[in-house]
Amino acid sequence: MTGRPSAALSRAQRRDRRVYTRSHPLLFALLAAARHREVLRIGGTVLVNGTEPYRRALTRVPLDRTAAGTTGGAARRLSTGDALFDQEGAGHRDTRRELTEDLAAAGVERLRPVWRDSLARRLAPLGTGRTVDLVPLARELAGVTVSALLGTTADPETLARAAALAAAAAVRDHLPKPRPPGTRRAAAEATARLETLLRPHAGPGRAEGTALRAVLAVAAVNTTVAALPRAVAWCADARLWDQAADDRLRPALVEELLRVLAPSPLLPRAAAAPADLDGCPVRAGDRLLLVARHAARAHSAPPDAHHPAPPSVARLVFGAGPHTCPGARLARAQLDDTLAALAPHRPAVLRARVDRSAALPGWRSLTVRAAGDARPQDRR
Repeated sequence: MTGRPSAALSRAQRRDRRVYTRSHPLLFALLAAARHREVLRIGGTVLVNGTEPYRRALTRVPLDRTAAGTTGGAARRLSTGDALFDQEGAGHRDTRRELTEDLAAAGVERLRPVWRDSLARRLAPLGTGRTVDLVPLARELAGVTVSALLGTTADPETLARAAALAAAAAVRDHLPKPRPPGTRRAAAEATARLETLLRPHAGPGRAEGTALRAVLAVAAVNTTVAALPRAVAWCADARLWDQAADDRLRPALVEELLRVLAPSPLLPRAAAAPADLDGCPVRAGDRLLLVARHAARAHSAPPDAHHPAPPSVARLVFGAGPHTCPGARLARAQLDDTLAALAPHRPAVLRARVDRSAALPGWRSLTVRAAGDARPQDRR
């Protein structure tokens, strides 16, 4: 460690833990209780916490990504088109190849001015002593980026909200908690709205294009809105602004923050064939709960840009092998630019409210003010 005050580190950990305990309390309690076991079977479910078993589950175990009880399965049932979350087969491989090209270094650099404009405009009030809520900023940043990436003329705010609603409905459909009446209908409506926003830009007769654009929109918007405010809270509470201001250290800090945040902390999957994980037999049809947060050691190793985790561990939050997220480079670039823009202000958190309905653990609002003007008031 680098000598950061333990009180500051504890404050950062306590605040970030609230996004789990207040939005998904039952699930978080189960995961926390079982995290010391590398692999644990609970009935027909195999919980995978260990770094190497997690990696093997994604690279060596045949997975049914659209089975009942998985994120893809829940989303596919809600879709107005069968292909919306169909991530198997040649079509999926071809589209992943196209997305990888669009999200490679050159593609990300083409997009960068789009979100930098949002950052400059949205963060300007910090320079005059005013407050900024980072959640609407993250939503706008995600919306304009996805709109530019997909070449859509849909309103970025409308697109971002539609993607958030569709994801929340699809993901929470399979979490272990009661669903209010009308949840399935509301979810189908949210997904149809997202497809409608994207369909005119897929080309005639290209339903698959619309569906895959929807997949990208859902992933990009929800991970961005979950991750960026949490990362800023970590920097403010753990006193990481010196690292964020250092061009040499900031890339390592970005990797470390994304590792600790694990924006998609849990990957629900299903085994398509028998396998073995760390001595635990896996049967075809077993549900796999792959805990990215534990595999990347987010719960036990706080972010430290001076002594970062090896990339082979840190980048597990983006998956592994053929299931690696193609948007990882984009996520790192957006967070890097956000921290660089905020570092001169060294903002402190004034108020923070957990989003109890979002698909991913995160804040409903996170209000900051430049250091010297900040008087923390949150605790909701």
